[in-house]
Amino acid sequence: MEIPSFIEDLQQRLGALFAATPAADIQRNLKALLNQQFAKLDLVSREEFEIQCEVLAKAREKIDALEAKVAQLELRRG
Repeated sequence: MEIPSFIEDLQQRLGALFAATPAADIQRNLKALLNQQFAKLDLVSREEFEIQCEVLAKAREKIDALEAKVAQLELRRG
């Protein structure tokens, strides 16, 4: 038996065993409670965060370019 298939088989067996116990109910209730609390925190997904980082980087590049242009214009002006 290969290691990955052994691990998958073990996961399936443990999952089936776990689902047949009261621990599964506790897990579902805890997960629901955590999701509810995270929703109150107004968090963003990793994908949204990455998109905002890209937008910010582009804005920073534009600001740097504009600052360089202003500096050149100020030098020409005197």
